[in-house]
Amino acid sequence: MNASASSSATPALHMVGVRKVYRVGDEEVVALDHADLTVAADEIVALVGPSGSGKTTLCSIAGGILSATAGSVVVGGEEISGYNDRQLTTFRQNQVGFVFQTVNLVPFLTARENLLVVDEMGRREGKPARARADRLLEELGLADRAQNLPGQLSGGQKQRVAIGRSLMNEPGLVLFDEPTSALDTELGAHVMELIRTEMKARGTSAIVVTHDERITEYCDRTVRITDGVLEA
Repeated sequence: MNASASSSATPALHMVGVRKVYRVGDEEVVALDHADLTVAADEIVALVGPSGSGKTTLCSIAGGILSATAGSVVVGGEEISGYNDRQLTTFRQNQVGFVFQTVNLVPFLTARENLLVVDEMGRREGKPARARADRLLEELGLADRAQNLPGQLSGGQKQRVAIGRSLMNEPGLVLFDEPTSALDTELGAHVMELIRTEMKARGTSAIVVTHDERITEYCDRTVRITDGVLEA
């Protein structure tokens, strides 16, 4: 995708004035405070901040896991701010991908089945789904591990399965929460190279939540957050 095409395309994410407030007893705790963030099509953004800064809250709102207290959240041109729980479930199944810090593979399903479960919960069951799963596993260097259970995979292999699973619904935006935190430096660098290659090959946007400054070199842009406030 060339620069002019990318700049004219619909943003993968457009957040304006987004707040998330929790009530604890008689007090309000502001987890995210008037956040404005746009992620362009085909852009990889590193979201950097210390523990408790609001990184995961922002990504959870962008991915429809949490609802914002106030503000506008538009993902791929779709305004999700007013969605109910059922609408958010459909949105998550079809529009976004997730790679969590703990990977969260289903332990009794094979690598292939962990990808296929996305279709079983969503929209496109059958042979096309299996072909797509096998293609992703091959691209990720896991073709010979398709029948292995998570317990038979290394940490890096599990992370690659999780990346494949996040791409099964062909999302426009993938959210990565500390994808290298459980990996050593060399393996973490390999996973980030893989993430960048896979996202760019598909023109898919991504937010990579991290507290590790080394991760930023694999991203197009770095956004910092402190105490729920995005730095300008």
